[in-house]
Amino acid sequence: MFVNLVLLILIALIAFYIYLTKNYRYWQYRGIPSADGALPGVGHFWDAFILRTSFSDCCHKIYKKNQDRSMVGVYNFMSPTLMVLEPELVKTVLQTNFTSFHENGLKINPELDPLLANNPFFCYGEKWMTGRKRLTYAFSSMRLKILLESVKRVCEEFEGYLNKKLSKTGKVELELKDLFARFTAQVVSSAGFGVDGMCFDDKREKESFYAIGKSFLAPTAWNNIVFTLVFFIPSLANILKLRFLPKKADRFFKEIIANVIEQRRKESTPRNDFLQLMVDLERSEGDTFDLEVLTSHAVSFFIDGYETSSTVLSFIGFNLAANPKVQEKLREEVMSVLNKHDGKITYEGLREMTYMDQVLSESQRIVPTLGFLNKVCTDETELRGSDGLICRVERGMHILIPTCGLHDDSRYWEDPKVFDPDRFAPERKQSLERFAYLPFGEGPRLCVGMRMAQLQIKACLATFLKKYTLELSPRMQLPLKMTASTFLAAAEGGLWGIVRPI
Repeated sequence: MFVNLVLLILIALIAFYIYLTKNYRYWQYRGIPSADGALPGVGHFWDAFILRTSFSDCCHKIYKKNQDRSMVGVYNFMSPTLMVLEPELVKTVLQTNFTSFHENGLKINPELDPLLANNPFFCYGEKWMTGRKRLTYAFSSMRLKILLESVKRVCEEFEGYLNKKLSKTGKVELELKDLFARFTAQVVSSAGFGVDGMCFDDKREKESFYAIGKSFLAPTAWNNIVFTLVFFIPSLANILKLRFLPKKADRFFKEIIANVIEQRRKESTPRNDFLQLMVDLERSEGDTFDLEVLTSHAVSFFIDGYETSSTVLSFIGFNLAANPKVQEKLREEVMSVLNKHDGKITYEGLREMTYMDQVLSESQRIVPTLGFLNKVCTDETELRGSDGLICRVERGMHILIPTCGLHDDSRYWEDPKVFDPDRFAPERKQSLERFAYLPFGEGPRLCVGMRMAQLQIKACLATFLKKYTLELSPRMQLPLKMTASTFLAAAEGGLWGIVRPI
């Protein structure tokens, strides 16, 4: 009896193992090399799933071990996934053959997260085209000049906030992500919704836009679990009714947008914010947009403008503090341009700050905000690598693009670990491998908010550098190590700096 029970358990275990690994010869059958280290049932990303490391770091390690290949097969749990490793294939997926890869792999359940379902990053088809068209309208050069007026008011508030902090001791130690998240959240509330976000008011911090954003976007353990399930195991997230945007934040945005839109539709006084631009677009098209769709666009403005921009700003701050010569050179450019424009921040002046563009680009190369791109094949197609590998990509297969690996490859970047803004100098920029640098994606799905993000980042840096210096704090954990955050880049222990007046 005992022997039969042991035999039955053994057979069950073998059968379970066979089930877990049934797809693990998928790439071998197709003549595509498979990355080492796949675990039965969980594939190559177990460390990311248990939050031992980030998904971006997992992609980076696979890239490093296979970088002499044009592509490599991996397994996301039991699902075969193709990782493309050479820039020419990246170009094929993102641009040349866009129609076969036009969907992003990260999806949102519209029943659980209706406000995110219309975000151009997550939707596709007609809904994507409509949302992108409206956001593109808002971020044209002419309308960015309108939005800059609101950004400039936030710059003044930002300066007042720092002056207040410095008035007590003459220097202040700050966590840079916290500092710049307050700035970007206030920009979103002002330039986005035309309201006071209270992000520089310590007494009202719990009511602020900054607190709302932090509640679901900060890389906490719970948020990381939610991100992992929602984006990588959506079937389980649906069973557990997990949503990316918490109900509290959902209600907050719906209420504030409904009130502001109702007011804007009634009045004729022009305002310098995103919602006013949406109402102007309504009037020009002779249409009334669905309120939930408008709220979705506003939430897109919030998430893109708040979290990604503050992440970029915080790592720029870290790199400037760690490289004082670069900081001083950038300050000289800022002062020179501001002096030409009567000491004021202007749209034309920000465009003249070319060294600032270089600093921004280099910081995003060293630490891309999102270290990978995930696309879905929508029409069966063929990918051909320069090494002779040919893959017939089936419809529905996910394609991973390891941004972090491409940004760190010495074949495309001399001394890739070194922070060197001069590699993006105008005379050298044309020689760079375009599809080895993807801070905002590429092709038709290039981040629609890129120009708005650059505008507020440059305005913030200009405001900061004209009056303050930044150095690394003793609290800063070096060498820099990324947290096991599922989604956007975050530094372990935070990014700490000491701010002093000039």
